[in-house]
Amino acid sequence: MPGRDPIPGPGPASDADSATPVLDAQLSLGGGRFIDLPVRFVYRGEAPFSVVMEFPGSDPAVGTWEFSRDLLWKGLRRPAGMGDVRISPPCRCHGRGRLRITLRGDDGTAAIDVPVEPVRSWLHEQSFALVPRGVESELIDWDAELIRLVG
Repeated sequence: MPGRDPIPGPGPASDADSATPVLDAQLSLGGGRFIDLPVRFVYRGEAPFSVVMEFPGSDPAVGTWEFSRDLLWKGLRRPAGMGDVRISPPCRCHGRGRLRITLRGDDGTAAIDVPVEPVRSWLHEQSFALVPRGVESELIDWDAELIRLVG
């Protein structure tokens, strides 16, 4: 989802934010061909239910994608997602040892393979340390959200 300001540099922007280092992901071109693609996941306490996937150094037209933090966590263990973002764990029987994130948009579909351990570690050690699973809704100003929706 375009429009978010990316976190500058390799690390978090503030104490309420957390980001993975830039990861060496691969964009699948089909037929067993890939191109390298830098990826970074960002978690912001102001949006406690979501993570943002950025593509540092890429053309700004590539944009960013925002999706459920819980979806990313579930996708580490089993296929998850039903809409524009689907996540599948590594599948050694199909020769894929990385986390697969499939993004679907108006311009097509992209399958991106991301190293598993940095994502798992970051979620567990940083993101969930900032906001534990299950307490996200306590950080939402529901009155302000209602005003924004009705507004």
